[in-house]
Amino acid sequence: MLFQSVIGNLLHHLYRSKNQIKHHSSSTSNTAAIVDNVKLSNLDSFNSIQKSLIQQLDSISPRFELNNNEIEILNNPLDFYDLLKLKIKNAEYRIFLSSLYIGKGQDDLIECLSNSLSLKPNLKLDILIDCLRSTRDVPNKSTISLLLPLIQKFGIDRVNIRFYHTPNLKGLTKYFLPKRINEGWGLQHMKIYGFDNHILLSGANLSQDYFTNRQDRYYLFKNHALSDYYYNLQSTISKLSYKLIINENSKNGFDLIWPSTNPTNEPYLNLNQFINDSTLLLTPLLKKHPDSYKPLDNSKTLIYPVSSFKPIMNPDLSTEKSSILRLLQLLSNNEIEFYFTSGYFNMTLEYKLKLINSKAKGKVITAAPHANSFYRSKGISKHLPTAYLNNSRIFINDLNKVQNSHNVELLEWSNGIVNTVDGWSYHAKGIWFKLPNEKQPSITIVGSSNYTNRSYNLDLESNVILLTIDDDLKLKMQFEVDNLLKNCKKLGLDDFNGDRSIHFGVKIATRLLNGML
Repeated sequence: MLFQSVIGNLLHHLYRSKNQIKHHSSSTSNTAAIVDNVKLSNLDSFNSIQKSLIQQLDSISPRFELNNNEIEILNNPLDFYDLLKLKIKNAEYRIFLSSLYIGKGQDDLIECLSNSLSLKPNLKLDILIDCLRSTRDVPNKSTISLLLPLIQKFGIDRVNIRFYHTPNLKGLTKYFLPKRINEGWGLQHMKIYGFDNHILLSGANLSQDYFTNRQDRYYLFKNHALSDYYYNLQSTISKLSYKLIINENSKNGFDLIWPSTNPTNEPYLNLNQFINDSTLLLTPLLKKHPDSYKPLDNSKTLIYPVSSFKPIMNPDLSTEKSSILRLLQLLSNNEIEFYFTSGYFNMTLEYKLKLINSKAKGKVITAAPHANSFYRSKGISKHLPTAYLNNSRIFINDLNKVQNSHNVELLEWSNGIVNTVDGWSYHAKGIWFKLPNEKQPSITIVGSSNYTNRSYNLDLESNVILLTIDDDLKLKMQFEVDNLLKNCKKLGLDDFNGDRSIHFGVKIATRLLNGML
């Protein structure tokens, strides 16, 4: 199976190379739009480092100013699920959900959606999920079989369910690849959960482990304009996706159709045209505020949405990676502290070089193998925890080579053994910064990205950068970090002996498969 994946990866890179040549030959003449940020009225309230960042980020992404009471940070999956159900229950006119998938056993969540739609005839539901991941189990019980009753009961005018399909996978490659492997070609990976004028951003999907025993991050923003921004973003990606409809004459009772109202053709019909059209649609969204936005004076907290849409943009005008690289410039300051985490430890080379050469003191958190959701799974995925462990070993080696292990520590998160009684898995991702003379973080990024090559080349991702001078919010951010650190221990090279020694074949496969992890 590992050999099969290596072959799949090589085919993938051949496809990408061919595809990129096609894109280059028909690239749109579209250039980066100018961001419509106005000058911040209280810029001088922020310190010199923050002011410099604000000016840089203002050139990349629309800025949203929030009041002190408009942000809520959750710290565990049970609270996340309770909040989801509460927001669904209280929504009056719109619910919009973007996720990789909805777990096929989430009958309780679907019942909650159904009850709210039944009680409120003006309420509409929009769902965006990934096509490859969400159809994996068809014709057996699947995400689709879970969602179809909502369409049957409320109709397609009130329930709009869309399936994004990566343009990277088509033809014979798609036909012959096993379903679990074809997801390596790209996914809809955003996690956006919107309810009227509130928006919840997370790295968590909508399935049982994310509601019970899988550690992630969850930020609720109670802001009309920011909610509109993400509603518009989801709506646009939905118009570049397939729509679920009922078809009693089809084998499985449904069809995924490409509506005539979609503003472009299906990607497999004319890939260049699809990419050109999607670029024209997405570019202004990444740079402009929604109509509901009004600048707020004297705000203590600023939000910058940043996203990565390389598979459907040419030229690639994504805003996430360039923004994070600007944040990581802070690591050249030895008076700054930072925390960096990803459940899947395979950061881009640019990020890795910034971390291992950091003058700032920092802690990098990754999942222990037995806190990885693929631990002891079936098929090729069972090798993934060891692959990420190998990346941890390389990271520590590289720290030692530049003699920087006194500044930067690699920590491993674990809480029991996943898929056993009381065992948790780890899925948190994020970066936090404490600026000079600060006792708590004042900057963080939260969202769906794992900061990997895959995130920036294959998947759709969205996050926000948060910058604050609000002391109460900074305390909540520190509590969030402490909640993660309490289950961590420091890793050293001695931890890679014995039963943690890594097979030579895994080392080779990890290098070959780096772009898909």
